[in-house]
Amino acid sequence: MPDLNARQFAQLPPLQAIRVFEAVARHLSFTKAAEELGMTQAAASYQIKLLEERIGAPLFLRRPKQIELTEPGQRLAPAVSEAFSLLSGAYSAARAGAEGVLCVSTLLTFASNWLAQHLGSFQVAHPSLAVRVDTSNRVVDFAREDIDIAIRSGGGKWPGVETHMLFKADFTPVLSPRLAASIGGVKEPADLLKLPILDPGDIWWQEWFALAGLPADELASRPGTSMGAQAYEANAAMAGHGVAILTTALFKNEIADGRLIQPFDLVGDDGHAYWLVYPTARRNVPKIRAFRDWILAEIACQ
Repeated sequence: MPDLNARQFAQLPPLQAIRVFEAVARHLSFTKAAEELGMTQAAASYQIKLLEERIGAPLFLRRPKQIELTEPGQRLAPAVSEAFSLLSGAYSAARAGAEGVLCVSTLLTFASNWLAQHLGSFQVAHPSLAVRVDTSNRVVDFAREDIDIAIRSGGGKWPGVETHMLFKADFTPVLSPRLAASIGGVKEPADLLKLPILDPGDIWWQEWFALAGLPADELASRPGTSMGAQAYEANAAMAGHGVAILTTALFKNEIADGRLIQPFDLVGDDGHAYWLVYPTARRNVPKIRAFRDWILAEIACQ
């Protein structure tokens, strides 16, 4: 990286003005940016005015009830965002390095049915690195939250992050052997209609029924109970309360030991998968690199 000499440094705009510009460009709102930064709207506008005077061109088109980035603003915004990400990453790396705490945000089912069962090998390999797991369905904001790495479910296209696919989030019905035996066994997809369906409003059921050539209209008359996570639905299914539709990669142990059975090889796939994600600017932070290398190798061995 080339050194920044005194003359170049003197040409840089005030950091406060750049900070305000990044927030306004992200929100496209002076009001929201000011609230986020804990200042008045007038103060935020003044900082943007200083920056525009320094650049010699307007950065925003101010229209009634909305603002837009000008062409110079559009060129500046991504560079400023990247610069803040790099600064944040460099600070975190300098502060923690490979030691300290690794904060992992993940979905509840992935945490309980995969991560908890495998994390011990990571801890053995990295005894000086404590792992804090945050379970949540929301998409975390790496720039504003104390999260190093995340496991997300989706299509894999998120701005500003590196992504590594762990496995597909495909889906198929599963149930307890006892529930299947209550109707003399589940021999064909239509037999599922004789049984309680867990979370019949789940779009996966409609997609799987369509693949199986079954009408999905009967689902609309079923009680619309939703448990909010595959882990809960799996527990209900093992207790014999109904048929769940799950990603079987997360329930290999339950299927292997007979607590759940997968009656059909027919599997739905909506293009979603489980992904390891982390900020692009922090891809070389030692603790992130260590977790990435470990989990990809662990998944590959399965």
